[in-house]
Amino acid sequence: MKVLYVAGREEAYSRTRIIISALEKRGHDVVTCLPPDRRFRHYPRLAWQALRRASDCDVVLIGFYGQFLVPLVRAVTRKPIVFDTYVTTYDTMVLDRGKARAGTIKAWFYGLPDRIAYQLADISILDSQTVIDHFGRLFNVETERMRRLFLAVDDGVIHPRQDQPEESASTPTPDQPLIVHFHGEFTPFHGVSTIIRAAARLKDRPVMFQIVGRGITYDADRALAVSLGADNIRFIDPVPYAELADLMARADICLGIFGDNPRAELVITNKVIEALGMRRPLITRMTGPVQELLEDGENARLVPPADAQALADAIIELGDRPQLRDHLASAGYQTFLSHSTTEQLGAGLEEILAEAMTAHDVSPRERTEN
Repeated sequence: MKVLYVAGREEAYSRTRIIISALEKRGHDVVTCLPPDRRFRHYPRLAWQALRRASDCDVVLIGFYGQFLVPLVRAVTRKPIVFDTYVTTYDTMVLDRGKARAGTIKAWFYGLPDRIAYQLADISILDSQTVIDHFGRLFNVETERMRRLFLAVDDGVIHPRQDQPEESASTPTPDQPLIVHFHGEFTPFHGVSTIIRAAARLKDRPVMFQIVGRGITYDADRALAVSLGADNIRFIDPVPYAELADLMARADICLGIFGDNPRAELVITNKVIEALGMRRPLITRMTGPVQELLEDGENARLVPPADAQALADAIIELGDRPQLRDHLASAGYQTFLSHSTTEQLGAGLEEILAEAMTAHDVSPRERTEN
């Protein structure tokens, strides 16, 4: 297929980069319309580029952040459109950041771009059936034009390292403490405060935390760590992706999310997939989307939301049971290979794009002018 890929984030952005790579590895020709940065002012130019390039392509794939791009691109082409929704505006602004109360007119307006994009696209993609069902209830729409495609990450960077610690080697000691890793943008649904409270409960044990990143809750979380005397945490500023992978490789346990707001109930997150891909034991919050991929005690350790004691207990358990760490790491890695590699993403996208073309009764060699 010849795919026109239009996205609101630059080529260096992780989701943009991996989708291009996934399709090219499957042998497809990807024509891109991408901005130099994340600012909305580039969107009219992207629509103009789409108008010029769509006629020679079989199908249009619109990537993140595409809620405003779908109407623009639909206005300039009749080609089938697949929308990689990734995250919804409503869930981010209302459920996570609390910019409006659910049920208010303001919240309705936040959800309007999501509704319009879904109506105009031929097929939309989300990362779990839980979120697809949520979308249908929230916007009172049928979801037969939505497809589940699990998150994937760049396995050219995210892969086990030869020098990463052996999970079954030993239990932690003061000289060789258990290293617990987290990285993220400190958004509310991440629940970094829960990680800090768990660290404070473990400050007299041979456990060290490394927390990488900055974001909305960063200052409040740093202040909480100081107030609790959690001096077993090393805060690290954001680092390049390859260096982040190296930090994960040297950790004994990787953490997902632990927030308790409605947004946290609807996500898997890249950091969960990255931990699996690095073959590291994972602890994360139990959610519907996570349970579509992971099972507690089988390929990850799942804990209740915003429960610092449960998180601390899980860390202690894995620290004291190196064979369990090894089991979770191995089983989690097999889950990653089955669902979340670049190859798996490419195969899933290929199937969905072909379905959209078939629905339009368009074949790769039967292109029509706009």
